[in-house]
Amino acid sequence: MYVLIAIAFLAAASSSALYYLKNMHMFQLNSYKAVNQFRWLTKNLIRLVPSAAFLVSFLISIFVPAAAGFTLVLLCSLLTAFFNIPGKTKKPLKYTMRVIRMIVTSSILYLLAAVLSVIIEPASFYAVISIMSALVPLIIIASNYINTPIELGLRLWYASDAKKMLRSSPGLMVIGITGSYGKTSLKYYLGALLRIRFNTLITPESYNTPMGVVKTVRSGLKATDEVFVCEMGAKYRGDIRELCELVNPRIGVLTSIGEQHLESFGSTDAIIDTKFELFDYLPYDGTFFANGDNALITERLANIEPRCRVVLYGTGENCNYRAMDVSVSSSGTEFTVAGPDGEMCRFSTKLLGSHAIINLTGAIAVANDMGIPLNELVPYVRRIAPVKHRLQLIENGNTTIIDDAYNSNPAGCRSALETLSLFKGVKILVTPGMVELGKLQGKCNMEFGVQAAAVCDYVILVGERQTGAILDGLRSAGYPDRKVFLVQNVNEALIKSNSIPTGGEKKIVLLENDLPDNY
Repeated sequence: MYVLIAIAFLAAASSSALYYLKNMHMFQLNSYKAVNQFRWLTKNLIRLVPSAAFLVSFLISIFVPAAAGFTLVLLCSLLTAFFNIPGKTKKPLKYTMRVIRMIVTSSILYLLAAVLSVIIEPASFYAVISIMSALVPLIIIASNYINTPIELGLRLWYASDAKKMLRSSPGLMVIGITGSYGKTSLKYYLGALLRIRFNTLITPESYNTPMGVVKTVRSGLKATDEVFVCEMGAKYRGDIRELCELVNPRIGVLTSIGEQHLESFGSTDAIIDTKFELFDYLPYDGTFFANGDNALITERLANIEPRCRVVLYGTGENCNYRAMDVSVSSSGTEFTVAGPDGEMCRFSTKLLGSHAIINLTGAIAVANDMGIPLNELVPYVRRIAPVKHRLQLIENGNTTIIDDAYNSNPAGCRSALETLSLFKGVKILVTPGMVELGKLQGKCNMEFGVQAAAVCDYVILVGERQTGAILDGLRSAGYPDRKVFLVQNVNEALIKSNSIPTGGEKKIVLLENDLPDNY
């Protein structure tokens, strides 16, 4: 009997641990926000199967002998363990100090519940453990709330330390870059160009949150650094202002405004207001660089009082730095940049896509405005490599993969399809569609399907939930169903694309977006 109890207890503990880590992983991907976690749970009710199993086993055990009850616990635990066996993830759980603190707090809650159950009524021990196991999603959220004062205190301390370091470098030029899309690419392009003349620090990868910026400053800022290029991300009003108060930029760059993170912002107006928090923060002697091809940006600029110097870049005649005579091929792009003083210079780059050229023109504009002549930038522009997962070309025998898997959006999808159309061969689109677009998500994905129908020879849709609207768009454009395939993940999609016959022609595969594990 005691052996059975011990086995059942260990099985329940192991299952609860797996279930806990799975939910913690999703909570991390959901930015540690309870509202996002509840939304994810609502959309993934199957994830509550372990909770239901634990509760059902508890209820049944009340009316059956102890041995049968523990046997039920064992079976339930094995089912839960099987359900939560760790699989391959795109972005695994990172055991940050915040996650470790939450695990400790959760463990204390479990221990207190177990001890109290033994003290008050030993017979209730199994019931309490079953209920606690069932409430794993809520316990994680509760642990986060309990730790809020600690996390806030640590954030304030680290942020204060980062501010001191920035203040200790009074000659440091801070450049803030934000936008619905394009900010990471422009950041890397600008960093490569500024290093011609300046010791330059940039936020790595997609570090664009307050703690990501703080970590960059505290671990990377040197006394010899002259420029700090800071990427600024946002999902809610006030996010950009918080980052500005942290790093105090004198130069701002706004790459774009579009339907990105509408699920959290709620409206396009909220996105515009948030992105312009960078403009509102700049000092009167600062400079604001903005994408002059973006109608939402130019409309807002036309209706507000300029508080600092504004420089537009893009392809339109309204731009101070204008990309002209663009010549695009599958091997790269050539274009001319006309500066505000009438100077013109021809550039060539390995980058593809209209968005890449606009972002590159923005980087050229900032670098030139900071004193680097256009002609001096030419060889460095030629050397700039595509940013990983952003229209990155990968050659694999007779197959060319255009990897545009990072965080797709409507404008990015259009640009990627334009790029795909430049190539000769059998064109295959692999996509799970776009997310985080709120009420516009279905409409945008349907339009994406219509656009894809005009370019692609085959379309491989990844996942049924997100791609129904794309299929509707394809069908509305008269695209044949026999050229559309539905698979469950990217690996299956690549296997499927490899099996498509091309008659000896080159195969061009566009990977457009790759959803994180919480979708």
